[in-house]
Amino acid sequence: MRNAVRLSVLLAALAIASATTLYAADYPNHPAKIIVPFPPGGSTDIAARVIAPKLAERLGKQFYIEDIGGAGGNIGMAEAARAPHDGYTILFSSSSIVVNPNLYKSLPFDVEKDFIPVTKVGASPNSWAVNAEFPAKTMKQLIDLVKANPGKFSVASPGNGTTPSLAIEMLKQAFGLNFITVPFAGGGPMAQSLLGGFTPISCNAITTTIALIKAGKVRALALTSKQHLETLPDVPTLDELGIKDQESETMVGVFVPAGTPQPIVDLLQKEISAIVHMPDVKARLLAVATIPDGDSSADFAAYVKDEIAKWKRVIEVGKIDKI
Repeated sequence: MRNAVRLSVLLAALAIASATTLYAADYPNHPAKIIVPFPPGGSTDIAARVIAPKLAERLGKQFYIEDIGGAGGNIGMAEAARAPHDGYTILFSSSSIVVNPNLYKSLPFDVEKDFIPVTKVGASPNSWAVNAEFPAKTMKQLIDLVKANPGKFSVASPGNGTTPSLAIEMLKQAFGLNFITVPFAGGGPMAQSLLGGFTPISCNAITTTIALIKAGKVRALALTSKQHLETLPDVPTLDELGIKDQESETMVGVFVPAGTPQPIVDLLQKEISAIVHMPDVKARLLAVATIPDGDSSADFAAYVKDEIAKWKRVIEVGKIDKI
């Protein structure tokens, strides 16, 4: 009797596995939706709109974008988490997905339980930058100047809870700096204040200020990534300046609802990884200062876990109020 039960369980498991494999082999057989949990025009939306047509070309079905903004990305992410786990709803998210679990008092989803990380499309380094007339010419000069004048300077960020705002907090904690952080409602207003010298120091995603830097109107002192940006090869990284453990970036990552068949996850990872390294796609991503990646699902899952833990420490040490 016991053997019969074991046999029936085994047969059922084999039947499910076989059905899943057959289902995945037919994927996609109708259009798939890509949710971007932000308004159109941002780096996440741009990356999704570059990649979606390529996915359609390679897989033979339409991949269309639906922008669902609000609540720091939480509304769109929650909708993706509740979607059927069939591969026909895909989430393209920014670093909000690794910051929000510790920034908000509660979320309508659990990042680690409700999503499968597929791959990291790429990331834009954050950058420390100053108004062109500001006296500090290097990152060391900036830190020394702020240390020598506690409470005198203000540092602009594109908004509370963004990775640049947390990078500001991280540097403040590392060097015991005393300055005022001024959060703006997005990168645009922040860049205007930096350009006008009202907040002469900023930390922001490099996408926001790259045109101003190239025009000589803003001076980039350092990138917060471990690697250089091809479009700004002369801007050093904090790491190579000897300022360690300050890595931060605004990434674009791909997720699917938990329970999505592994063959579909593997297919999406393989295709998106190939797409981001196509010369025309790479050029378009670099144009908005996004360094292409396309890592494995396992590596991306480890990255997500590490980023959640890192920003949790920064938020707790900085005693940042939860939203």
